[in-house]
Amino acid sequence: MKHLFIAALCLAGFMQVVAQEPLKDWANFGRYKEANAAVQQPVKAVFMGNSITDGWPAADPDFFTKNGYVGRGIGGQVSAQMLMRFRQDVINLKPQAVVILAGTNDLAHNDYAVTPEQTFDNVVSMVQLAQANGIKVILCSTLPAYQFGWRPELKPAEDIKAFNKKVKAYADAHDILYVDYHSAMKDERDGLPEKYSKDGVHPTLEGYKVMEKLVQEALQKVVK
Repeated sequence: MKHLFIAALCLAGFMQVVAQEPLKDWANFGRYKEANAAVQQPVKAVFMGNSITDGWPAADPDFFTKNGYVGRGIGGQVSAQMLMRFRQDVINLKPQAVVILAGTNDLAHNDYAVTPEQTFDNVVSMVQLAQANGIKVILCSTLPAYQFGWRPELKPAEDIKAFNKKVKAYADAHDILYVDYHSAMKDERDGLPEKYSKDGVHPTLEGYKVMEKLVQEALQKVVK
């Protein structure tokens, strides 16, 4: 009986500690909550993605403000997190178009293990959500990367190419614009060269300028 009483006390103490801990915002809904409320309509395009998209408005803010674009990237995110916040950070802003750039962190196994097929399914789900709400879609290739600094044991170059091939095939089959950053930016190792990135993953301003030219050509076909 004494042991049961002690166990009950320990359990009660543990539950109290758990109850006091803040709930985890896994999809990071809070990141853009205030920014979304302050968005001025109309929005021509929302850029959805991870840290590559996250760093873009800071690197070249004029590209976004002058064109009526909104950045909604969050560093470290996998495609499942993007899908979870897609309604709040894209649909509810009522943009004419969405630019989807995903895959890097999934292939790096950030946060959880996921297959390329599951990543692809998450991208398709985002596409279908956008189309169901009258939003034009632009799918983008994952950027080249020979190695991830935070996952040096991985050699992602071939996996990235295979994933991009699958996304492009889907885009072609469904009459969706596809922007091929990979072919325009890769080096001889199918990585991201130093002139476009200091860490082999995240673009410099020069890298973003290459991306801007390509995505702007696509956006001009679908936004007014």
